[in-house]
Amino acid sequence: MPKCSFCGNSIPPGTGIIFVYTSGKISNFCSRKCEKSLLVLKRKPLETRWTEEYRREHKKGVTKVSREATTV
Repeated sequence: MPKCSFCGNSIPPGTGIIFVYTSGKISNFCSRKCEKSLLVLKRKPLETRWTEEYRREHKKGVTKVSREATTV
């Protein structure tokens, strides 16, 4: 399954939007919200809180490994 070029979510088969740039680069989008955010509003995924890149960069929703599990 392809991933959304903006938010990083996987796109189920038969859904989504494919955008092809004049240079030949292909972007997949899961919704109009993601397409508009990237192409029209020129938002960066790292600055948008609900994207996978933002969550990974700012360590949001990452589970912490307990010390007890590592000292076996």
